[in-house]
Amino acid sequence: MKKSKATIIGPAIVDIMAGPIGENIFRIGSMPMNAINMTYGGNGYNESYVLNRFGVNVGLFTKLGDDETGNRILEKLNSLGINTDHVMLEENLSTSINVVLFDEKGERRFLTNPQGSQRCMSEDDITSAILDCGDIVCFSGMFISPLFDIQSMGRVFRKIKEKQDRILVVDMTKAKNGETIKDLKPLLSYIDYILPNEEELRLLGGDDIAYGASEFLKDGVGCVVVKTGCRGCTVFTRQNSFNVEAFKTEKLVDTTGAGDSFAAGFIYGLMNNMSLLECAMFANAAASCCVECVGATEGITSIEEPMRRYKMLCGSITED
Repeated sequence: MKKSKATIIGPAIVDIMAGPIGENIFRIGSMPMNAINMTYGGNGYNESYVLNRFGVNVGLFTKLGDDETGNRILEKLNSLGINTDHVMLEENLSTSINVVLFDEKGERRFLTNPQGSQRCMSEDDITSAILDCGDIVCFSGMFISPLFDIQSMGRVFRKIKEKQDRILVVDMTKAKNGETIKDLKPLLSYIDYILPNEEELRLLGGDDIAYGASEFLKDGVGCVVVKTGCRGCTVFTRQNSFNVEAFKTEKLVDTTGAGDSFAAGFIYGLMNNMSLLECAMFANAAASCCVECVGATEGITSIEEPMRRYKMLCGSITED
């Protein structure tokens, strides 16, 4: 199969979506939902799916259980045309299934299995295959697997960057064990772009996101893009910083996968030589499509609608 131009490293799972949930569910014991759906998800799956819908030749590095759920995910990936050469099936491992409860504002609560496949990916699973990575690599789930500690991430990132001009993007989740930006210092010089949301960055570096971003930059990260939800994002470089407004949507249903769609949109911009501002605007446009449907990827079926919204954002910048 043709070598992937982009490689995503991260989990692929099944999400059981239910909502909108109310706070009194535990008091009344039963509640009708507007939607109860089974969808595919996980940071790695979501980002590779969206890039695939954008026409990018993308491959996924992930680990699944050799069970019914894992084989269904693999079949889905293959049907989409995503490169699955480095999707691992492991016997006696349960493929992760998350229950995602969303409320009327689209905010989510998760029920997860700490022994599932998304918590079991390790350095050994991908080291031998790093030479097959594409021109842009996204490590899509920092802190998801406890087997990927700071030292092992540093070794993997260093190996990824051994190829000249390869770009490393890191997407984040919440730090699980009180990690700080100082703790991450050994691996930061390998990262070209890091994409935390506000809460994730504050957990690492205090309440001031500008300070947290400056610490990342000081320790070697090339660019910090902080996702700020309905406000859009803020981009920090060593030279300057700027806010990029979100594409406003009145149809907020479910925020699951919005950050992953943002990351995929940003990567698409990098692959198409967009400026940082343009990358951020396209990422915001992709995220706005995601939140309008139940599920992490159901809101994006092609590049057409995200591109239309991106052009509207470009027009608003020009008018200002």
